[in-house]
Amino acid sequence: MDIIRLIIADDHEIFRKGLRIILNELDEVKVVGEARNGNELFEILKHQKADLILMDIRMPVMDGIDATKKVTEKYPDVKVIALTMFEEISYFNQMIEAGADGFLLKKTNKDELQRAINQVMEGENYFSEEFMNNVNRTLRPASRLASIELTDREQEVLELICKGMSNTEISKFLGVSTRTVDGHRAHLLDKTGAKNSPHLVMFAIKNGLIKA
Repeated sequence: MDIIRLIIADDHEIFRKGLRIILNELDEVKVVGEARNGNELFEILKHQKADLILMDIRMPVMDGIDATKKVTEKYPDVKVIALTMFEEISYFNQMIEAGADGFLLKKTNKDELQRAINQVMEGENYFSEEFMNNVNRTLRPASRLASIELTDREQEVLELICKGMSNTEISKFLGVSTRTVDGHRAHLLDKTGAKNSPHLVMFAIKNGLIKA
C-alpha cells in the first residue's frame, strides 16, 4: 500500500497533537497537515494533496458537515472519516448525507484507528461499533418498517455491516465467500433503495431494521 497522506481537521489543538502522535506510529500513514476549521482545511488542500481527512464534526467558521460536503464535491477521491463523540449522534444523518466514509469515536485506540483507515482506503466504510450501538439505541423507531422483507442471512449481513465490519470480515465470520457477501449487500441496497453502505446503515436505523 502506498503512503496514505492524511489531514487532521479539529479545532482543539491538544487533541490534534495527541492524535498526530498516534498516527505517526501507524503503518503507511503520513500526516501532511492540520486544520482548525473547514476554511483552513481547504487552504491546505490548495497546495497539499491528501488521501484521507479525519474530520471533527463541530468546528467554528466552517463545520465538519459543510466541509465534508465541499470535499466530496471538489475532491471526490479524498476519503473522510468523521471524528465524533456520543453527544453528536444527532449529526449522524447529516454527515452521511454529506459524504462521510466512516465514523470513529474520538476516544478510539491505535488498533481501531489503523483498521478504520485501512478499511476506508480500500474503498469500504467504517463505523465504530460502540458509536453505532449508541446511534441505534438513540435513533431507532418504535416499530420496524413492515414493507421491507429480509431473509435471515440478509438480516445477519445487515447487522454486521452496521457494526462496521468489512466484506472480508463478514465473509470470515459467516464462513462464506466475499462474492456471496457482495451479493447480499447488493440485495440489501436494492430492497432499501439505499445508494451505498452509509445510506444503507442510515436507512436500517431509521426504519428499525436493526435488532436492539
